[in-house]
Amino acid sequence: MGLGMSDPFSPDLGRLIAGYRRFRENGWSSNRERWSSLSEGQQPQVMVIACSDSRVDPSQIFDVDPGEIFVVRNVAAMVPPFETTPGHHGVSAALEFAVQFLKVKEIVVMGHGMCGGCRAALTQEMRGFEPGQGGFVADWIALLDDAREEVARTHGTHGRPAERAMEQAGVKVSLNNLRTFPCIRSKERSGELKLTGAFFAISDGVLHVLDEGDGHFRPVT
Repeated sequence: MGLGMSDPFSPDLGRLIAGYRRFRENGWSSNRERWSSLSEGQQPQVMVIACSDSRVDPSQIFDVDPGEIFVVRNVAAMVPPFETTPGHHGVSAALEFAVQFLKVKEIVVMGHGMCGGCRAALTQEMRGFEPGQGGFVADWIALLDDAREEVARTHGTHGRPAERAMEQAGVKVSLNNLRTFPCIRSKERSGELKLTGAFFAISDGVLHVLDEGDGHFRPVT
């Protein structure tokens, strides 16, 4: 026997369950053929690396159907450089799966405005925290330390101009780190794979795409 609307969910879970029921009625039911085909496998052409921030859902921003994009989300949309040291390399595993097995044609790194991870990298406010108290975040965003030096030197470490510069610099760091992966580097050179940087401004809802020729992000109109 299924659960009913009167079942005692917490308020937060209850909102999710209500959304699930709307999805079952309006989303899943009206696309049964697509869901049936997806149950046999996925063939996304694009991988999106985005921030875990609750305000920047790639599927919503790009208005895509299920199965269209392969998404990895983490703090500040970071890609670590290629390395083979012992450990659990979650982003690297996802990249390997997308590029080598799903054979995506494009990887989009999408940063965003008001990014707490980039702000913390800029202000270094998480330095000195123990793991579990902020130390994991501090170690992760240390990937931005080199880029931070130039941003801080040019824009300072506080205020929106500095924060936006850090947010956009983070996208460039991740693109550079993507190119340290041999499989990605070779596929980009052969034309099998394209890398793109993007930036979503929460305040006005405008997407910007990076022109790697001059290093500027330009709004999509």
